[in-house]
Amino acid sequence: MSAPPTPLLQEFLQRCQNRVESRLQAVFEGMSPEDTTPNLVRALQYACLGGGKRIRPVLVYGTCQVLGIDLERADNAACAVELVHCYSLAHDDLPSMDDDNMRRGKPSLHKAFDEATAILAGDALQSLAFELLSRDNGVAATNRLRMVETLSRAIGAEGMVAGQDLDFSASGQKREESQLAKLHGLKTGALIRACLTLGALGKDEVDDNALAALDEYGRYIGLAFQVQDDILDVVANTESLGKPQGSDQVHDKPTYVSILGLEAALVKASELTDQAHKALLALPGEAEILHDLATYITARSH
Repeated sequence: MSAPPTPLLQEFLQRCQNRVESRLQAVFEGMSPEDTTPNLVRALQYACLGGGKRIRPVLVYGTCQVLGIDLERADNAACAVELVHCYSLAHDDLPSMDDDNMRRGKPSLHKAFDEATAILAGDALQSLAFELLSRDNGVAATNRLRMVETLSRAIGAEGMVAGQDLDFSASGQKREESQLAKLHGLKTGALIRACLTLGALGKDEVDDNALAALDEYGRYIGLAFQVQDDILDVVANTESLGKPQGSDQVHDKPTYVSILGLEAALVKASELTDQAHKALLALPGEAEILHDLATYITARSH
């Protein structure tokens, strides 16, 4: 079920991860001591640096590469989506949310600091994301405005936050597959779809057909990502009986495996990946990086 990324994708993943890491570090180091607090800056760095697969920034950069856009034009957007992702993790881990004590192999932000700091750091990360999007980095002002609108919609009451609300209400409840698809389409998929749009908006003139194809691709890989997460959670617990239960199991939340069964979930992930590949056929030219990413999402082993 697992397979390593292709050499081309492995090199691209590493390059993008290093690029985002260095730029985020520079952003935090550039914060004025007079205008913030050392404790908050340390919390921001703890939440964002030195961990994570950086799949969302890679999607931004991958879109740029496919469309022939200079990666420098994507730096702010790539950092913005990672900041938003890290903010969501910091808040999701809180005792009032999913109550997770570990994140990326180390204590969660509220455990390493305290709950108040975790809340404030999450707020600051979200705000910083939009500050970066608004900065002039060679992208036309009208496109930067569209980026702000795209990310705002993806993570708010019509996107990630709505998905989180549905996730809470799902605890201990039976759900149909269509309901689970809506939940994860908002909670996880909306930000992933936004990554593709943000990358494309690095180009001054964006073709509407290309945007539609990228959005469709993002919709399929967003769901595939979640299906694979559900599969890996079950497989990991089966292969290592001493592994702690994931938060979905602790809170009795429905998953694709609990609704479909393991074998059907595997088929579902494969079908979603195939649909993502088909969506890319509408793009002009080659889209090898995005094809490889779609395959990697459902082939990863962690």
